[in-house]
Amino acid sequence: MGGGALLLPESRLDALVLELARTRRPRVCYVGTASAHLPERVELFYDAFRGHPCEPSHLELFGLPDDPAAHVARQDVVYVGGGNTANMLAIWRVHGVDRALRDVWERGAVLGGMSAGANCWFEDSVTDSFGPALRPLGGGLGLLPGSFCPHYDGDPARRPTFTRLVAEGALPPGYAADDDAALLFEGRSLREVVSQRDGARGYRVTPDGEAQFDARLL
Repeated sequence: MGGGALLLPESRLDALVLELARTRRPRVCYVGTASAHLPERVELFYDAFRGHPCEPSHLELFGLPDDPAAHVARQDVVYVGGGNTANMLAIWRVHGVDRALRDVWERGAVLGGMSAGANCWFEDSVTDSFGPALRPLGGGLGLLPGSFCPHYDGDPARRPTFTRLVAEGALPPGYAADDDAALLFEGRSLREVVSQRDGARGYRVTPDGEAQFDARLL
């Protein structure tokens, strides 16, 4: 998900994440590492999901976490919040969460998230993790091929920076999503683009330019 009106009871993208699960009452875990588990964002998650048929929980990686990889392993859906992508990935790797996410993905769990929570699944991405200037992340989890850019229409610097970095070869060819749009992958293949706002779209970006995907409005 590129970003936008998410973690809200009325968010149709949030509802879709649960609908994709292979069980009627999925266990869904919010991972807010990228924002240092801000309590207000954790509460937004519970407020958004408690009205759905699911078993919500959240992962805590600060303080004294209790076997976070085992907690991830029990989930049907993992929903990753936005924030600092680089810090999030570093902390995940310390606690083995990166390996746990790959394991649950390989057994069919739904993985998703917004902004940093979308960057992380790709080989690389454009990020402001290192300061206000956007630059390549330098390595994601690599579950999905290529690179990614969130907030494609929400941050005026994102689109020109991402297309330039791909054209220069600093980032591999990849995908981008407007706010309120999401790319739905099955395995490592793009299945469709969906949105909860008319006009929000997804994109394929290569050194030759940009191709726009029409999105199915939820």
